Amino acid sequence: MPDELAKRIEPLQNWLPTLIELSLMAFKTRAAAVAAELVRFLTTNPSPQAVIDYHVSDEHQQHLQRLLALNEVGMLSEMEQQELDELQQLEHIVVMLKAQLSIQ
Repeated sequence: MPDELAKRIEPLQNWLPTLIELSLMAFKTRAAAVAAELVRFLTTNPSPQAVIDYHVSDEHQQHLQRLLALNEVGMLSEMEQQELDELQQLEHIVVMLKAQLSIQ
């Protein structure tokens, strides 16, 4: 690894596994914006407590609530279903990260 890159990622060591996992996911929907928001947050090198307290923006929360409501009544389009699936994958990553931090 080039020294310059190593210096840039050294402060992010706590979050590297999650950042790498997020970067390897091939988002094909608006879920990519939620993942990008999470990546931006993690690259600020937040404290473990800040990560535990983290929630996506209100805009993304409202959109998720809309998708869940449509899903509940069976009215999701194919693309919306794919987006909901991707958001569930993203949520799993966040839940696992928060759980890991909670037991440390």
